[in-house]
Amino acid sequence: MSGSRRAVRVTSDLFRDLDRALPTERGPAGQPSAIDFQTLELLRIVEHFAVSFDDLPELFPDRAYYRLFIAAGMLVPRFSVIGQLAADGAVELVQLEIDLDALW
Repeated sequence: MSGSRRAVRVTSDLFRDLDRALPTERGPAGQPSAIDFQTLELLRIVEHFAVSFDDLPELFPDRAYYRLFIAAGMLVPRFSVIGQLAADGAVELVQLEIDLDALW
């Protein structure tokens, strides 16, 4: 399916990861909130999985339906997202990790 666009669904597990990583409100020094991440980073992540799922590295050998996206963020130093190919061909974003070490 390379070259085509996949549907992408963001799971409640990813939103739970986001809520654990970032506060609801911006921090006193301008640290990003979960809403900031959803607005600026998550849209870019969804787009990347939609058009590039097949080009992402496999998370596990011989399990091509799990892919990993690692990138530098606009709001956070680094993040990683795991996407899983569903039976209907859509990608489900199932896990998010945010590296905040260099942020504050």
